[in-house]
Amino acid sequence: MKRSIYCLVLTWVGCCFIATSQAQSIKRHTKWKLTWSDEFNYNGLPDSTKWGYQTGRSGWGNNELQFYTAADVNNAKVENGKLSITARNGGSGDRQYTSARMITKNKGDWKYGKLEVSAMLPKGRGLWPAIWMLSTDDEYGGWPESGEIDVMEHVGYMKDSIFGSLHSKTYNHVIGTQKTKGVYIKQPYDKFHVYAIEWTPDNITFLLDGKVYYQVANEHKGHEGWPFDKKFYLLLNVAVGGNWGGKEGVDEAVFPAAMQVDYVRMYEWVQ
Repeated sequence: MKRSIYCLVLTWVGCCFIATSQAQSIKRHTKWKLTWSDEFNYNGLPDSTKWGYQTGRSGWGNNELQFYTAADVNNAKVENGKLSITARNGGSGDRQYTSARMITKNKGDWKYGKLEVSAMLPKGRGLWPAIWMLSTDDEYGGWPESGEIDVMEHVGYMKDSIFGSLHSKTYNHVIGTQKTKGVYIKQPYDKFHVYAIEWTPDNITFLLDGKVYYQVANEHKGHEGWPFDKKFYLLLNVAVGGNWGGKEGVDEAVFPAAMQVDYVRMYEWVQ
C-alpha cells in the first residue's frame, strides 16, 4: 500500500491461478493462541489503547488524494459492533477528500502470528481500501528494506479481486519483482469476509475466508529478501485515488464510502 504502483497486466496474468501442485505443497502451522484483539463492542472513537493515526495529505508515495484525520468520528467510528473507516468528499483544497489511516504501532506490534480481519469493503471507482503491515522500527532501513505485508488490497475499478503481497529490498514493485497474487472474491461489498495471514519464520501464507490462496517461503538469503523477522504493526485505511486506486479516475457519486470491520484478531504462534 505504501508504494503499490503495480504493473497490473502482468500482476493479473501472473496471479489468476494457483497450481494444484503448489497448493498441495503449502505447509501451515495450526496451533495459535489469541493474544490481541478488538471486537468493537463499544461506541464512539476507536479504542485509543489499541489504535493511533497517521495524518495529513502527502500523497503517501502513491499520489493519493485524501487527507487523513485523527480521532474524528466522521472518518473513524465504532457503533453497532463495527468499526467504520469512511472516506468523504465534503471539504476543499487539501481536505476535499478525508479518510482515516489507523495504526497499532507501539500498541500492537508482533513478530510472527496469525492475523484475522473480518471486513466488508467500500464500493466505488477510485477507492483503495487496505489491510496491511509495516516494520515497527525499520531496523533494516526505509521502505522497502524493512518490508511490507499487504494482507488485503482492493481497488474499486477491479470489482472482483483482492490482492495479497509482500515487499522487500529484493522483491518490490519498483523493480517489478514484488511477491503478489490476486484472487476472485464474491460479494466484497455486501458480505463480511475474513482476510488473514499466517506468519512464521519459514513463510507467510495468505488466506481468504480460511482458504489458502498464496504462500511465500523464506529463501533464507538474508534480510534483503526476507525482512519479516522483526516486529510489525497493523494499518487499516481507505485511500482515494492514487497511482493504482485512481488509475481509472474517481467516481464522485460513491461518497461517503466506508470499510466496515467486524473484528481484528492477532494470534501468537505456539511452538
